[in-house]
Amino acid sequence: MPLDTESFAFRVLHRDATSQARRGLFRTSHGEFETPAFMPVGTLGSVKAMSQEMLESLDARIILGNTYHLYLRPGIEAVSRLGGLHRFISWERPILTDSGGFQVFSLRGLNRITEEGVEFRSHLDGSRHFLTPEISMAVQEALGSDIAMAFDDCTPYPVTESEARRSMLRSMRWAERSRVAFRSTRQALFGIVQGSVYPALRRESLDRLQELDFDGIALGGFSVGEPKPLMFEVLERLASDFPADRPRYLMGVGTPLDLVESVRLGMDLFDCVLPTRNARNGQLFTSRGIVRIKNARYREDADPPDPDCSCPTCARYSKAYLRHLFVSREILAAILNTCHNLHFFLRLMERARDSIETGDLVNLQRDLMRRFSDKD
Repeated sequence: MPLDTESFAFRVLHRDATSQARRGLFRTSHGEFETPAFMPVGTLGSVKAMSQEMLESLDARIILGNTYHLYLRPGIEAVSRLGGLHRFISWERPILTDSGGFQVFSLRGLNRITEEGVEFRSHLDGSRHFLTPEISMAVQEALGSDIAMAFDDCTPYPVTESEARRSMLRSMRWAERSRVAFRSTRQALFGIVQGSVYPALRRESLDRLQELDFDGIALGGFSVGEPKPLMFEVLERLASDFPADRPRYLMGVGTPLDLVESVRLGMDLFDCVLPTRNARNGQLFTSRGIVRIKNARYREDADPPDPDCSCPTCARYSKAYLRHLFVSREILAAILNTCHNLHFFLRLMERARDSIETGDLVNLQRDLMRRFSDKD
């Protein structure tokens, strides 16, 4: 069924002269946002330690929700009766929902994959469920997200080329079934490229998805244990093959350096639990590198976590106070740390967009390389 162009549109505003990077504009029925963009992860309809008001104050324009988890709790029927996911969580801006495929991957000990779909046991109570491309599409339509994802088989790593090909072809058959089953005219549907670290498989997957005319293209199956150089090699070799008029979403990536390198290679959308998870573990991303707030050196440090940061945390609180909260296991530590990290990631994407306009992306990348390292 054709997509309502009043509800969804994507256009490229500017292209970088020296790389594949581009600045774009998404329009959805719940508002616009510019790309490259980072999506905070709200797995259960909640970005951990953040209220929706806090996310809005940080100018988060789009968040991610998880089909698998919302399907199990509170249940799709309940969310639907309450007016859909936007109304249920009181978020009026865009939402992307994933398909459940990655959770199938991450809970492999609780599931059995067949050609029809995936039989799995709930990690909550052990109850049996069956998820198919058709069910995933119906669930995402009921949730009412702005961007839905095709159901896929996330290939593990390490994996042989023949195993990766079998998994990729299953994903492509499921992508076709997802496309046929998806009936909404007010939601965009993205296909997901699979094929592990094998460029030829990834290219074949991309070609098959383009034949199905998805509204956008995602790359899944990364950040599952593969060496980063292999991921970037695949992105480099695929960079010129993506359809120029469709948005590109790199799923589950990554560090500040990963994000900017992926922007250079033409990616538009990103999500990752790194800023929120690391915040809860006391690791702050700053303009001067990583700050591990539990370190004793900050016990009497009256300076803000990042003197160059304008987030609410840095505007008001000291490293000494944040350390005190963290070592005391106060809930406020997670809130203030998460607020700062999300601000950092969202502003990083803003800097990337500006750098694409000014032709300065390479200098942004060099600046980050001076401040961060792979081990961080």
